[in-house]
Amino acid sequence: ASLERYIELDLHLGITGWVCDERRGQELAELVADIPAQRIMIETDSPYLLPRSMRPKPKSSKNKPQYLPYISQTIAALRGENANAFARQAYLNSCEFFGLEADYESI
Repeated sequence: ASLERYIELDLHLGITGWVCDERRGQELAELVADIPAQRIMIETDSPYLLPRSMRPKPKSSKNKPQYLPYISQTIAALRGENANAFARQAYLNSCEFFGLEADYESI
């Protein structure tokens, strides 16, 4: 019900590594497929909440922005989408949201 309301309010939704936690992130994992492609963004909980399902686990338990691709791949799989296509869409959504010019050569 909350997700529907957020969409009605024309909000963007940032999904964190919480979605990678098979215990506590299950409800979120079930919802990501229902988020419109133009409204979804990915983010990290840096420096906390290292994606729980990340393998191999880094030596440090600190979460870092460099782990965004892992979160993106997890979300793409949950949505049944190609990982590269989903990452591109999330990147473009973020650029549009923050008013940044997209670097099309990097995606």
